[in-house]
Amino acid sequence: MTSIEFQQTLASSAICAGIGVHSGERARLTLKPAPVGTGIRFHRVDVPDAQGWIDARGDLVHDVALGTKLRNEYGTTLSTVEHLLAAVYGLGIDNMIIEVDGPEVPIMDGSSSLYTDLILRTGIRQQARRARYIRILKPIEVQDGPKSAMLLPSDDNGFHLDATIDFDSEAIGRQRKSILLTPRSFARELAFARTFGFYRDIKKLHSMGLGQGASMENAIAVEDDKILNPEGLRVEDEFIRHKILDAVGDLALVGHRLIGRYVSEQPGHSINNLLVREVLNRPDAWEFDTLESESTDRAETALAHAL
Repeated sequence: MTSIEFQQTLASSAICAGIGVHSGERARLTLKPAPVGTGIRFHRVDVPDAQGWIDARGDLVHDVALGTKLRNEYGTTLSTVEHLLAAVYGLGIDNMIIEVDGPEVPIMDGSSSLYTDLILRTGIRQQARRARYIRILKPIEVQDGPKSAMLLPSDDNGFHLDATIDFDSEAIGRQRKSILLTPRSFARELAFARTFGFYRDIKKLHSMGLGQGASMENAIAVEDDKILNPEGLRVEDEFIRHKILDAVGDLALVGHRLIGRYVSEQPGHSINNLLVREVLNRPDAWEFDTLESESTDRAETALAHAL
């Protein structure tokens, strides 16, 4: 069994801080437990209160050029939410308030590792309402040039991800990975995978006043066919693992856990958001399911907590 039956939140509040990869500004995050049915909500505490609330929803995605940026009806934005959302979704958190005192979620080490560790150390609390899943019934597909992404029905109650990337650089090449998403598989197989970029692009961003917080401390830098980071890769296929991590964070913006299969060629934030929007526009292709016939996967959750 891979599905968690009941909604979950944090056991208590947790705090961390870091710099934004694009703004270079330091921001402090406070992760707070939230009641059932709240969902994941960001709160920019550095702006007037009513203007600072931003729900983690796919229709609020404003920009996907340099990460996933959300914007609410007041024009308040929050950038680079995907790595934090990946940890939240991957570990099975349904309800959380995330306070942030700046315009961008900290990049940390370029992965979800620190957010994952913070959540697991803080603890996860089961709540007294069943989780609401979106079960994919019909294929939902989007395409943008060589990029494609789809959600397909699954024969079980799990969420499977299968992605392929293909880069001209010999440092990356063609990589494919499939994974059944569970708290354990996310924490062990995806959370540590860092974002990456080509050094020429990083230099270009710097010249434009962007990427001010980017460094080899929070990204894998590739130049032609070489990896510039002195420590090298954490695993040989770290690139595709990070692309799947990004997909988990982007698909969290559907607003509910998913039952189905995600398949993508050349995945990225843009194609993932197109897929999320298509899901929201295709209620005929899915149904809500609460898995009432199953028992809670307590062993799986407990194992994730112990990692």
